[in-house]
Amino acid sequence: MKKPIIGISSRPRRLTTSQGESRVYTLQHTYRDAVVRAGGIPLSLPAIDVEDVDAMLDALDGMILSGGGDINPTAWGGIRTGEVYGVSDERDTFEIALAREAHKRSMPTLAICRGMQVINVAFGGTLITDIPATFGTEHMMKGDAVLDTFQTVRLEEGSRVAEITGTTVLAVNSIHHQAVDTPGDGFRVVGRSDDGVVEAIEFEDTSWPLTAVQWHPEYLDQVDDKHSRLLFEALVTDATPV
Repeated sequence: MKKPIIGISSRPRRLTTSQGESRVYTLQHTYRDAVVRAGGIPLSLPAIDVEDVDAMLDALDGMILSGGGDINPTAWGGIRTGEVYGVSDERDTFEIALAREAHKRSMPTLAICRGMQVINVAFGGTLITDIPATFGTEHMMKGDAVLDTFQTVRLEEGSRVAEITGTTVLAVNSIHHQAVDTPGDGFRVVGRSDDGVVEAIEFEDTSWPLTAVQWHPEYLDQVDDKHSRLLFEALVTDATPV
């Protein structure tokens, strides 16, 4: 059986190379590792012109919208505050186009952290700019804490995430300070943490095999978290060519 090609959006950065400071597109090994373990072939996706996104997706069987810096609040009519970091308008434009094209194709998609926020914004939703300012709680874990389960997420029974993981209560990590506020057109909230922060959304038209979560299963997969592994296995299964 042919293994599916899973495209993973990458992050633009500035790095020092033999040529000096260069612009590069990076992808953490955790995404690659999780896809390989699940039986897929990972392919890093650098930002390209929007008009070429259609051709890029022609080469893929499935896609992961990965985590990273914040989305520019101007993308949803918000205000950019001092807490906003890592903004790349190039990446925002590219990934919003990826999300919309994946929807048109009903392409199997796993949206993680920033990726879930991208999906929401792409369909007219809004974001909370800073969780601590709104909820008074902290969701930005760092270091070894990213490999640990920091909080509990409660999922709606019958939701796609609950069906994939086989449970409505998950222990997950947390590495973000922004979150979904108003769901985009056609979306609904299906998971929250105990403080009320949105942790999973779902597209109401189930013909699009989309899984969108706010936590980072690619890190938890490194420590053999079974529920995280199931999310990647579901993506690879959905993307496997018939």
